[in-house]
Amino acid sequence: MKVWHPYTQEATELPPIEIDRGEGAYLYTRDGRRLLDAISSWWVNLHGHAHPLIAGAIAAQARKLEQVIFAGFTHEPAEELAERLGRILPPALNRIFYSDNGSTAVEAALKIAVQYWHNQGRTDKCRIVALERAYHGDTIGAMSVSADSPFTAAFNALRIPVLRVHDANDLERTLVEQKDKIAAMIVEPLIQGASGMITHSVEFLRRCRDLCAAHGVLFIADEVFTGFGRTGRMFACEHAGIVPDLLCLSKGLTGGFLPLAATICRDEIYRAFYSSDRTHAFFHGHSYSGNPVGCAAAVANLKIFESEPVFQRIAAIESIHRERLAEFRGHPAVVDVRMLGTIAALELRAADAGYLSNIRERLYAFFLEQGILLRPLGNVIYTVPPYVVAPGDLHYIYDVIMKALSSVEEGVRK
Repeated sequence: MKVWHPYTQEATELPPIEIDRGEGAYLYTRDGRRLLDAISSWWVNLHGHAHPLIAGAIAAQARKLEQVIFAGFTHEPAEELAERLGRILPPALNRIFYSDNGSTAVEAALKIAVQYWHNQGRTDKCRIVALERAYHGDTIGAMSVSADSPFTAAFNALRIPVLRVHDANDLERTLVEQKDKIAAMIVEPLIQGASGMITHSVEFLRRCRDLCAAHGVLFIADEVFTGFGRTGRMFACEHAGIVPDLLCLSKGLTGGFLPLAATICRDEIYRAFYSSDRTHAFFHGHSYSGNPVGCAAAVANLKIFESEPVFQRIAAIESIHRERLAEFRGHPAVVDVRMLGTIAALELRAADAGYLSNIRERLYAFFLEQGILLRPLGNVIYTVPPYVVAPGDLHYIYDVIMKALSSVEEGVRK
């Protein structure tokens, strides 16, 4: 039996690297090498690998209760996590639905939005608005609200029709014309991750929220990537001072230790499901919804925010990003430089720009040779380090990126 790896063309890519253990910002291979984890192992790890507080909480919970059905039952870790999230989220967001990962958090949000209107007799309000170049996950609903791309091309027959908008004026026209058919709009607030770390302004995010509110359309914030400090605030929506109707969380929720997700909504949305009519229940769930071990890890993650100088670490990363990115502006191999909080990206000049750019293969191999896990999004190099990355290590990442650009320039000249 052979393992089939995600997002990997195994006919052309390097063999998988065997990782034996992790500590802090580093991964250690079975053959004795050390890799600096510059992308937080797909954007999930916050406080470093094998953080003792989270590891200890997982071990203690596993000895007590590892799993229980969450329909009709509850347990202390799930209740404590809900209470702790309530302390850091706006009071209006006060109903939490647990699932497994970012895609399922989005899937639940889309279904809640559509059924919210359905339960009120508005079966016509079932369309979703999404941004161009969006990415929200790989399950059918999440893939439907994601942009047309190599990720989705084979599955167009399965995807749900979605209304796509480019800017605020486009959104306003769409809402004016079709508000009676639209259940919700979904947005990755401030930064579209998988599409190449594309940023948009606080004003744009605020305008989207205001337009949805004015036209009676629910607003879903997909903070699977942006949540828990990645943008410099605990949640990206805080930059714009907005409160969504539904919020999707995962990735950093457990500090990057275990799969867990949450879809959080306003009480008035929940009330559309609370009824003596049993058909108004939300018929959606997962075997591991509210898993006790995952919830215990998430509680420990939030305790680290309270007990360690996490936002000082985030500010230090931001400062180095800002300093070092300045060196790349105007570089002949660089088209654009972008950053937000702990997220930094360089878009490189390429004849075949996009996720399948050939530049990616050459860069990925070069970074591994230099002892860094950097996995470019096609012709976009990005770094999203764990918050515990040492300043010297982050500077080393930039030094290596600068070296890599020499090979890119050579390739462009050829």
